[in-house]
Amino acid sequence: MSTAETLLEDLVSASRILADQGICDAFGHVSVRNPDNPGTYFLSRARAPQLVTRQDIMEFSLDGRPVGDDERKPFLERFIHGCIYAARPDVHSVVHSHSRSVIPFSISPSKLRPVIHSCATIGHDVPVWDAQDVFGDTNLLVSSEAMGRDFAKSLGKGRSALMRGHGSTVVGATIREAVYTAVYLEVNADLQIKASALGPITFLTPGEIDRIQARLADGKPGEGYDRAWEYWCQNARVDSSA
Repeated sequence: MSTAETLLEDLVSASRILADQGICDAFGHVSVRNPDNPGTYFLSRARAPQLVTRQDIMEFSLDGRPVGDDERKPFLERFIHGCIYAARPDVHSVVHSHSRSVIPFSISPSKLRPVIHSCATIGHDVPVWDAQDVFGDTNLLVSSEAMGRDFAKSLGKGRSALMRGHGSTVVGATIREAVYTAVYLEVNADLQIKASALGPITFLTPGEIDRIQARLADGKPGEGYDRAWEYWCQNARVDSSA
């Protein structure tokens, strides 16, 4: 298969994995930048991630317009993806979800920070974007380019960001990295909530975070993102060979 076709198969697998891992339910979505045209990206039509197939994938320009004559219903919040790709040339995959342990950190003063080595990919800082600050009362969905650009500004150069009373978005240099970070953002939130009941938390240091991220980025066969991907594909009953 061509590189683009392989990525589209991975995109379908990513949707199934995120559903199987409880990161997405009927809602949430994952995209990948077009390797042959960085000014477009691939994202499923509006459909529950567990049900996404290769035939559901649509192509969009960075302003959220479907490429060609595709008239299928797109995700309303596709602007999250396009605006991040426009702002971040280093990003090649985006995951948006509403995983439940993460939500409390978007509506409380507690900052979400890495507490365990496997969660270092969430980044040094996980900002909280509040639509209210710029747009006033909304339905909290990122439903326009203006909102998408403002959220991308809040994400900055980071790997993950929360949306107040809504959910979270993570990015990666690859689909596998973005999926890994989305899964472990939820893991970190759950562990941090549990640890907070026991007393002060010892968080990872900035140096530890940098070293762990560098090791995972090495991309050695059978390690890091690939090992997790193979395991999650098995659980979700999708092909890990793509």
